[in-house]
Amino acid sequence: MDIIVTPADDGKAWDLTDLLGRSMGRIAEASDQQLAIYPAGQALTTMAGMGHGPYISLDAALAAIEKHTRGVCRLGPGEDQP
Repeated sequence: MDIIVTPADDGKAWDLTDLLGRSMGRIAEASDQQLAIYPAGQALTTMAGMGHGPYISLDAALAAIEKHTRGVCRLGPGEDQP
């Protein structure tokens, strides 16, 4: 399953959507600058059994999702540009 990652409006989280635009949850600050994965929608089943955090970085959280789902997490269009 491929997941598109885009920054949330509050700047402290990242929204996760599938390629059809359905919400897969979000990654947000849990505590002490560590992040947690909060699955939603179909991701509740897809990400069941995986550790949801804490992670020390966005990259670490995305790597955990990719490993568990055997998919790819990609930044949304234009998000990789400064």
